[in-house]
Amino acid sequence: MAKIKRLGVLTSGGDAPGMNAAIRGVTRTAIYYGLEVTGIRHGYHGMINKHFVNMKAHSVSDILARGGTILKTSRSKEFMEPEGRRQAYENLKEAGIDAVVVIGGDGTLTGARVFCDEYYDIPFVGIPGTIDNDIYGTDYTIGYDTALNTVVEAVDKIRDTAGSHNRLFFIEVMGRDAGFIALKSGIACGAEAILIPEVLDQVKNLKDYLEKGFKRKKSSNIVIVAEGDESGGAFAIAESVKEDFLDYDVRVSVLGHIQRGGTPSAYDRVSASKLGFAAVEALMDDQKSVMVGFHNTELDLVPFRKVIKLKKKVDPEEMQMVEILSV
Repeated sequence: MAKIKRLGVLTSGGDAPGMNAAIRGVTRTAIYYGLEVTGIRHGYHGMINKHFVNMKAHSVSDILARGGTILKTSRSKEFMEPEGRRQAYENLKEAGIDAVVVIGGDGTLTGARVFCDEYYDIPFVGIPGTIDNDIYGTDYTIGYDTALNTVVEAVDKIRDTAGSHNRLFFIEVMGRDAGFIALKSGIACGAEAILIPEVLDQVKNLKDYLEKGFKRKKSSNIVIVAEGDESGGAFAIAESVKEDFLDYDVRVSVLGHIQRGGTPSAYDRVSASKLGFAAVEALMDDQKSVMVGFHNTELDLVPFRKVIKLKKKVDPEEMQMVEILSV
């Protein structure tokens, strides 16, 4: 591989708290090694449309505590087409960008893998950045911890009013295809039930759980629902059970995009900084088409082909634990 002189960095897909810490980690590590750094604004869309900006050490000052991403982000349909990727390649070559660090979720890493398969002479290394924590090959993704803390804070406040009014609350959290936010936040909040896309036919069991809670005269019940649950989300599930629990005032709360925002937690800041540092180290070590992640708290490299092909699974023992602890 030719020696890297200029490194590009971008964020793509859904934003996640801690992305700025990763950008900072990439930028300052690259500068330490004597590389020039180009920020690619608006993700792959910016790569196609030459939204390039030179990055210096001061460019990433005072961004650790900021949510979102200073490089902005987008989802690019153009990059999904061969012509779009060809244009992106030509722009990178014209700008003298020898390697790229991409920060994002499944779609971002899939795009990087396809690009690398077509254009071998520009290595890509990925950093997992998504609040959903659904990327295979890493225990944690950037933004997940902050999102969990946001959900827990919101649910704790909802439980206060639920207990005061004898209410049954269905709280919908993000997780279109994965239930990691719902599962972990539900455990942290002491939810009576958790409904996630990975487990089918949960509504019948839900009614059994709620019936037991009603007989024990629980003053409130909290049910956490992942937005991608097969039953249609929190509103549909609430509608399906409210006739069976007339003594409860059934309410629904959708937390929505509040889960994406806010100041990143200390854990996300440290994790993102480590991943940014490790991504540059990997490129300096002639790595390509890999994602840096955490395995048992240790930094690890995972090939894009595995990241894209394999699916991260929820822990069935944690689901069993939820049932036991809700008695």
